[in-house]
Amino acid sequence: MKDTSSLKIIQENVKTCKKCDLCDTRINAVPGKGNQSSDVVFIGEAPGKNEDQHGEPFIGRAGKKLDDALENAGLARNNVYITNIVKCRPPNNRVPNDTEKSMCSNYLEDELKIISPKIICLLGNTPFYSILGGKEITKNHGKIITKDNRMYFVTFHPAATIYNQKLGEVFKNDIKKLVNELQKIKHQN
Repeated sequence: MKDTSSLKIIQENVKTCKKCDLCDTRINAVPGKGNQSSDVVFIGEAPGKNEDQHGEPFIGRAGKKLDDALENAGLARNNVYITNIVKCRPPNNRVPNDTEKSMCSNYLEDELKIISPKIICLLGNTPFYSILGGKEITKNHGKIITKDNRMYFVTFHPAATIYNQKLGEVFKNDIKKLVNELQKIKHQN
């Protein structure tokens, strides 16, 4: 049985965090949310406008794209855990800087330790670079990379499918591939 209280403590600490300047411009900090017994954790870049207003990850247009891709692959949102590299919205949705990422890194690491997912899905360039040092997501999407005894699956950020319609099917196919990999892992154990 996983310790639900420690995940709640992390969420409360995120909500009151003042480690970096993002606390001055946010409306709400956005802790991770979802099933803490999930086999998969999705990690995005940072909260956007809707997330900042409501304090929940992936509830805007990009969240809808993620929900659609999950549903298409046979996964319900309430069966996964969703979080971000940075827990507060950077001004004008800019990419989080290294200081901001490092100030939030303990929260993310603690979330991952508690949930202990079979696969961690990195949504977009910021998590791909921040966690794996990866570049060129276009060449690496749909791949599984193992690092420090963790398995990572790399794909586009769902927001990319809003701005580039051609990525919509690619993203959905990547999420299907992720679910297939997860099934293989479950059958091996």
